[in-house]
Amino acid sequence: QVQLVESGGELVQAGGSLRLSCVVFGRTFSDLSMGWFRQAPGKEREFVASIGRDPIATYYSDPVRGRFTVSRDNAKNTLHLQMNSLKPEDTAVYYCATGGTTAQAMAVLLPRIWGQGTQVTVSS
Repeated sequence: QVQLVESGGELVQAGGSLRLSCVVFGRTFSDLSMGWFRQAPGKEREFVASIGRDPIATYYSDPVRGRFTVSRDNAKNTLHLQMNSLKPEDTAVYYCATGGTTAQAMAVLLPRIWGQGTQVTVSS
């Protein structure tokens, strides 16, 4: 059974940076397309970024494109999200996810398997 464990969320000032990580257990990580999503208080969960089995294949939502970078380390079964130039509107619980979809389709065809989430808070 696949298990996803996120880490790296914390309180940061606007303009700062954070790096989130997601370790994958129970499956060959290199076989998986992976994604990051977030959910702010009172809002629906939204797509942030995804990466295919080929790490060149990356996709981003418009609000984060140019500021966030998704990457993968297959040797460590770990997905990363580098977040720069953070804004208060980036405040949310961030989830990694996989399963049943592709990196390209992940924004509309949601994954089946989710982590527990990690809280990112950006102060103004």
